[in-house]
Amino acid sequence: MAKEQVKVKWLENMAFSAEVNGHEIILDAAEKVGGENSGPRPKPLMLTALAGCTGMDVVSILKKMRVELDGFNVIVEGDLTEDHPKQFTQMHVIYEFTGKNLPEEKLQKAVNLSEERYCGVSATYRKAIGLTSEIKIIEN
Repeated sequence: MAKEQVKVKWLENMAFSAEVNGHEIILDAAEKVGGENSGPRPKPLMLTALAGCTGMDVVSILKKMRVELDGFNVIVEGDLTEDHPKQFTQMHVIYEFTGKNLPEEKLQKAVNLSEERYCGVSATYRKAIGLTSEIKIIEN
């Protein structure tokens, strides 16, 4: 079984430095809770992980299908509980494709393959929370 590892080092106050695949990410809290807002919070990075994972899958699949995009955004919205521990109960992924005469059936197939077969982040999250998605096509 393969393992992934990150090392997170406390810097000061509420700031931490995370080493991820040889890259540094600074994590910090908002000023109102003792941080200096010098980096993102951990929970939004969960949304980022999902967006990046599924986005990379979709781009790779569409390249193999020879679908040319002018632009592509993945937007992930997460619903958090009000009470502690604040946790996501639902995430909604919006796949926003920009281009001319884009083949909707191929876009849908690429999204489905990512969500159902390839994206390990969505497979992990799906075990704990609700995941939904939609496709938006912007003609240019």
